[in-house]
Amino acid sequence: MIKVQISVDVNPTEDEGKVREAVSNIFPDIELEAEPFGNVIRLSGEGDISALANLHYLIREETIIDTSRTRLNVGMDEEGKFTYFTISKQVATVGRLNYPAQKEALGSIRVFIDADSAEEMERFVEWLTPPTEDGVPDFEIEMSAV
Repeated sequence: MIKVQISVDVNPTEDEGKVREAVSNIFPDIELEAEPFGNVIRLSGEGDISALANLHYLIREETIIDTSRTRLNVGMDEEGKFTYFTISKQVATVGRLNYPAQKEALGSIRVFIDADSAEEMERFVEWLTPPTEDGVPDFEIEMSAV
């Protein structure tokens, strides 16, 4: 089973409502809980693969399948059952998707994805970011097949 965890920090200079909206623009089905974490408020939530349906759509809408696949692979653990990536909090405020090249001053939206096996993670990666030719997916996998 694919398990998705989202977390983002709200800095003292930021509006919590706007940060919540930024996350909701990318992950509308994730309910966020707030808790104090040092001098920030940490918003976090969990879901399953269905929580990534909008991300799946945005990756195709913005034609960044190859970049997204690279991000998933860069964040992959040695066993191939876990991956991690970040999304720009600022860009998400306008409903767009961007993977920051470096650490952002106000922080990013952190996305953690766990699978029960390396095979399941491989199917997940092929569902979210299939191989492409000239930016066009070679095939598409149904979410239910993951």
